[in-house]
Amino acid sequence: MSSLLICNLATIGVYLIVMIIIGFVFSKKNQKSDDFYLGGRRLGPLVTAMSAEASDMSSWLLMGLPGVALISGLAEATWTAIGLAVGTYLNWLFVAKRLRIYTQKIGAFTLPDFFSKRFGDDKKIITLIASLFIAIFFVPYTASGFAACGKLFSSLLGWDYVTVMILSAAVIVLYCTLGGFLAASTTDFIQSIIMTIALIVVLGFGEGTVRGMDNVFNNVRGLDGFLDLFKGYNIADNTAGSYGALPVASTLAWGLGYFGMPHILLRFMAIEDKNKLKLSRRVASVWVVISMGVAVLIGVCGYSMMRAGIVPDYAGASGAASETIIIDVAKVISQYGYIPAIVGGLILAGILASTMSTADSQLLAAASAISQNLMQEVFKMKMSEKKSLWVARSSVIIISVIAVFLALNPDSSVFRIVSFAWAGFGATFGPVVLFGLFWKRTNKQGIIAGMLTGGIMIFVWKFVIRSVCAGTILDIYELLPAFILACIAILAVSLATKAPSKEITDTFDEVVKEVK
Repeated sequence: MSSLLICNLATIGVYLIVMIIIGFVFSKKNQKSDDFYLGGRRLGPLVTAMSAEASDMSSWLLMGLPGVALISGLAEATWTAIGLAVGTYLNWLFVAKRLRIYTQKIGAFTLPDFFSKRFGDDKKIITLIASLFIAIFFVPYTASGFAACGKLFSSLLGWDYVTVMILSAAVIVLYCTLGGFLAASTTDFIQSIIMTIALIVVLGFGEGTVRGMDNVFNNVRGLDGFLDLFKGYNIADNTAGSYGALPVASTLAWGLGYFGMPHILLRFMAIEDKNKLKLSRRVASVWVVISMGVAVLIGVCGYSMMRAGIVPDYAGASGAASETIIIDVAKVISQYGYIPAIVGGLILAGILASTMSTADSQLLAAASAISQNLMQEVFKMKMSEKKSLWVARSSVIIISVIAVFLALNPDSSVFRIVSFAWAGFGATFGPVVLFGLFWKRTNKQGIIAGMLTGGIMIFVWKFVIRSVCAGTILDIYELLPAFILACIAILAVSLATKAPSKEITDTFDEVVKEVK
């Protein structure tokens, strides 16, 4: 093992040790399950903003988005980034404060718990359905993070993918089970800083090696469709595609997913002072726009580096191979000496940070759905606070084991896995959150219909309709049609059934008054 590679590993090792130490420190602050899952609602505005966005972006930001831009041009990557930027801002603007006030008023500290108490579901049917969907969609989401870690270390060290993937998962599970929500949020804040440094350094190095952004764009200007937002490009056969109004709309629909992301919504619920959410919104929105813009530019720059022989040729490899572009750049940087090797290690730590910041939040949200919502609320299992904490930590481990099995295939695409899980949460919970916060007439029956419609239609549209209708007008991102159908179901069923009780509507009015 070379001394420069040892510098890489030492930098990553220091980062991992710091994450574990944070887990130990915050483990002492978890006295009850509320602390473990929501941090006692003690998050500051900056930690709220950056932990929300770091847990949102995941390895998709440093691996998936640059990889898509490199192999298919600007169309899909840019429209996806625009949709996410708009969705981020609107989620902070309309949902954050109202959700924070509502959940505190009714005493809810998980998303299924909020749904149940908001609509007076004494039989916990909503809790059961919501918890099951959380477990279903978070397992593959978490698996994508573990897969990204496996790709990182197998590419860097040449070690067996499965072995390093499992070891990476073990570290994430360790600090997550120890520190809970406060540890995850604090580490997410630190990880967002490391991710930002990694993006800026990689783009700067790439621009320098191909002698400026003018050359970067000159190298791809002759590729038909690469820079065209309404065409797209296929690196495998050097041909242009077609990206019309419907594909653009379906790609922009990524932004709808934000309204239903449990691990992001939990940050809104956990901020200490609801009046500081405006600062959080500004910080989060600016960071998202800049980070995604840089990630797309890295993909464009990566094409020039590929043609110059600086990084491997991804044209003849699988679509998922281009997702290692930042890893390959970090390896090139590390060849220039010990200080650059430390910088390269920091970039690699950034990739690891992007993965861990999402995986830990997802694990906590999934664990809360199982141990708190299903076991204690649905199945009425009585537990002491100490036992409840133990069950919560055990749930994290069990979910992680399942996710590891799903991540065993090294050829799986991080971008594609995340897009499916993102659609699942967006369609299942997004309409429920919006109707629950903004329409007083919404009732329990409508919410149940909406969740089932959104969750089921994700599978139907993805695996049935898109397969049968490939290349037609129906071959669009499953989030858009599933989201629309879920909204229709909530509206129609709520109007067709009994209005909610006065107690429920009075609480709604109190929340609206406090928001103003």
